[in-house]
Amino acid sequence: MAYKVAVVGATGVVGREMLNILHERNFPVSEVVPLASRRSIGKDAHFGDKKIKVKALDDYDFKGVDIALFSAGGATSKEWAPKVAGAGAVVIDNSSQWRMDPDVPLIVPEVNADALAGYTKKGIIANPNCSTAQLVVALKPLHDRARIKRVVVSTYQSVSGAGNDGVVELERQTKAIFVNDPVEKRKFTKQIAFNVIPHIDVFLDDGYTKEEWKMTAETKKILDPKIKLTATCVRVPVFIGHSEAVNIEFEEPLSAEEAREILAQAPGVQVLDRREDGGYITPLECAGDYSTFVSRIREDITVENGLAMWVVSDNLRKGAALNAVQIAEELAARHLKKQAA
Repeated sequence: MAYKVAVVGATGVVGREMLNILHERNFPVSEVVPLASRRSIGKDAHFGDKKIKVKALDDYDFKGVDIALFSAGGATSKEWAPKVAGAGAVVIDNSSQWRMDPDVPLIVPEVNADALAGYTKKGIIANPNCSTAQLVVALKPLHDRARIKRVVVSTYQSVSGAGNDGVVELERQTKAIFVNDPVEKRKFTKQIAFNVIPHIDVFLDDGYTKEEWKMTAETKKILDPKIKLTATCVRVPVFIGHSEAVNIEFEEPLSAEEAREILAQAPGVQVLDRREDGGYITPLECAGDYSTFVSRIREDITVENGLAMWVVSDNLRKGAALNAVQIAEELAARHLKKQAA
């Protein structure tokens, strides 16, 4: 069975990646429709070697669309996701708009694919935050074995997580520094080139940022509401790939060796963990890959039943576009075929 798929926000960084991954993974499409704002009408979107003209979201009739992948921001999703779902499509939304809605499943397929069944309540499925997605893929198999009590995570998030404007800012500032031009700040609160910024999204009253709150709330919803998690989210001058230093406290003993074996068998995970120079993964090496990579697995000697590890993934893929396409794959396999039958 083939599906008519619309990609909303097709001209953005994640939207373009959604089109790439739909093609790479041979998702069964009968038609792909790239949609964006009116100013993008007539631009070319690419689906493999095929060029498709972008159409305006405001003017499009969603009748006959089976799946709509959204990557156009929270305001667009708030307005359009219910309309598109009402027209009969299943919406898979990459924004934060619907993630904490109790009637909208928040899905990472390797972790909680069974929760997809809840999509029938609103016709909307939420994709988690990029930093959350890779984290829970690595946590899930360990949680199943030894039950996680507490997680402390520090992130090193690439500029592409802030969209195309973030990528352009890092490029522009880096060039300016090399030719001794003034460094302009437009997207980020401080210079990002040759710097790190411990601030992603808005500050909340308790001193955490919204990005840090998202990691806590989303991990609880996806994995287990009993897990305690605290995060410090940092923007770094890397184009693609989010990294995370993760410390985990378990209810039961779990050695580094056993954790390494468990993770090596886990879906969506690759372990690269040699205790030698270069025996670990960096964001540069994970760019363009589907996997979540885990390195530096070791016992945390500061707590009982503790482990520390390093988690890296391509944020445009597993953190956004790939996860959305994987949701579509699970949806088609588990639910849409049944409806058609």
